[in-house]
Amino acid sequence: MPKLKSHRGAAKRFKKTATGKFTRSKAFKRHILTSKTTKSKRQMRGSHVVDKTDAPRLKRMLPYD
Repeated sequence: MPKLKSHRGAAKRFKKTATGKFTRSKAFKRHILTSKTTKSKRQMRGSHVVDKTDAPRLKRMLPYD
């Protein structure tokens, strides 16, 4: 059987944890940060778990991660 290709756009944006969940970074933290509050910028830090409704789609996009 031929190997499946990983979706390269998804591979750059998501990582799989040891338990099989996917992590992502928060959006809206690239530019125009002066107009955003300190609280909102602080909450955008770090990585967050992807919603369970999107996980099956990511599982198909990243078969070997």
